[in-house]
Amino acid sequence: MEDRFGRKIEYLRISITDRCNMRCRYCMPDGIEKVSMDRILTYEDILRIAEAAVSIGITRFKITGGEPLVRLGCPGLVKNLKAIPGVEQVTLTTNGMELARYMDELAAAGLDAVNISLDTMDPDRFRYITQCGDLAMVMSGIDAAVASGIRTKVNCVPQKGFNDDEIEKIADFAFEKGIDVRFIELMPVGSADAGSGLSNEDLLERLRAVYPELEPDESIHGNGPAVYYYIPGKRGSIGLISAMHGAFCDRCNRLRLTSQGVIKPCLCYDETVDLKPALSGTISDIKDKLAEAISIKPKQHCFNDDPERVEKRQMSQIGG
Repeated sequence: MEDRFGRKIEYLRISITDRCNMRCRYCMPDGIEKVSMDRILTYEDILRIAEAAVSIGITRFKITGGEPLVRLGCPGLVKNLKAIPGVEQVTLTTNGMELARYMDELAAAGLDAVNISLDTMDPDRFRYITQCGDLAMVMSGIDAAVASGIRTKVNCVPQKGFNDDEIEKIADFAFEKGIDVRFIELMPVGSADAGSGLSNEDLLERLRAVYPELEPDESIHGNGPAVYYYIPGKRGSIGLISAMHGAFCDRCNRLRLTSQGVIKPCLCYDETVDLKPALSGTISDIKDKLAEAISIKPKQHCFNDDPERVEKRQMSQIGG
């Protein structure tokens, strides 16, 4: 289905929980209110929404949180999503802490790809930014994902004075593992301060100084807006998601579904469509609500132009 600007909307990011086993400072700070389980979508609800979504051309799904693997039954949800006729792809975004434990089940369920957060490779920094995370467990999760043979990416959010001295180290790690690394510009959502982020223009200049042989990579790496580069003869690629300094809104193909059944047409704005009332009706009722969300999808974000309109909820409440 196309929106009013002619963009084909074919991708839905589904948050299955607002809970997480980390407390990353820019995503889930201390004191954030947790949602009671009776307000969270059931897996049956999610499957009905996915069925309705497929009927209007949304065929690619990303499972997110919070941390999706802290909710029991996540691999089963992946399997059931994959079984819906017309579904082309089901992928997962995770912090990696529980990934080694569940990787075999996820692969058997038919998971197509996994994205793993990795903002630093320094154990002390990792403990600081996550407040309770274990870097060794994340590294084990990455190894398990690579060994499974499914497409594996790591996501890094560069921040000035925190991890901007590790950019080359994380890129080297990705090349060594033969996986993609995506550097994502920090967005001013929730507690995040975009001013502390590193622009991908500056980052690409730094990377070119270290890797002068970098070339644009035109191959398809997933459903997102990353622009990729590779080094001939090396496995893996470097992706840049320029949320603040790049213009990719004209290619945005997604909606976001929060764990409470609310559709966000754009991460930037707080305009939403509540699917919950439609869940007591028919698939057609759900389709109508999805179509409504697509109809109000804005032309572009306003991160740089109208900060008063920017979403104030934390990322964990929205869905990563």
